[in-house]
Amino acid sequence: MIQFHSMQTITIWTVIVVIALVWFGSRKQPLAVFASIFRALWQSRPFLIAFISLILILLVNKYELDIEQLMNISWDFTPAIHQLEGQFVNSFQQLFNHPFLTQILAVFYLIVFQGLIVSSIGIYTASGKLKMAIAVCYAIAINYVIAIPFYLFFPVNEVWSYPPAGVEFVMLQVFPTFEEHYRQFSGLDNCFPSLHTSISVTVALIAARSGIRRWSIFTGASALIIIFSIFYMGIHWLSDMLAGVALAVFASWLGMKLAGVEPSMKAMLSKRQQPLNPTRSKNVTGSNQTAE
Repeated sequence: MIQFHSMQTITIWTVIVVIALVWFGSRKQPLAVFASIFRALWQSRPFLIAFISLILILLVNKYELDIEQLMNISWDFTPAIHQLEGQFVNSFQQLFNHPFLTQILAVFYLIVFQGLIVSSIGIYTASGKLKMAIAVCYAIAINYVIAIPFYLFFPVNEVWSYPPAGVEFVMLQVFPTFEEHYRQFSGLDNCFPSLHTSISVTVALIAARSGIRRWSIFTGASALIIIFSIFYMGIHWLSDMLAGVALAVFASWLGMKLAGVEPSMKAMLSKRQQPLNPTRSKNVTGSNQTAE
């Protein structure tokens, strides 16, 4: 069964998924969630700056392919990556290939991946966790800031497009016009690092610090499924995934630092061990010193 025929279909399904996810993550009406985003943009300068930063880098990424064509770079690192990894992706496809799995993974790769970003921002603003929303904006922007130079100067083609890899482009089974409609957003040689990996893992790492357990579990599971899909669909190399995970760890850490969120779990645990009433503790300490 073919699921997607055009980018209009992708857009419609993305809107539906975002609405479902913001309700699931915040337990609030979607309209109230989106209203909280606009309210935060109006009332919080730090959030406005972070949000604008994200939009600007997304605009730069939109024209990355045009810049790449102007540069006319001739070198290609794909053969070196294949020599390093061998037939890993080919073996992965043969082991797991199933029509039903193809349908599910296409939804996560094309729809849920996009929905995670927008939904995270909405959920955190609606839940009064504005610093977490700021962290998401900065962290996603950092992912693109670091990845774009690699796409320009370290071109690696998608696995399926390199014949010696012997890999099928499974995405065409559910989105036959992928090359015609989706390729303009994702260059064939924009593989290293995998942004599908880095962004999904980034969202999951920030969610783990958000205190919203159901959202943390969902984003963690989604990241694993999306990573599974990049191999299953025959798009990314193992090296792309590993670089994406490393990028996610750095981007989420820096994004939270810029937002004023303590990124370490150790610090979070130490805060829980502090006295419940700091004022009372201070007074008790003062009285003890006086008695001495």
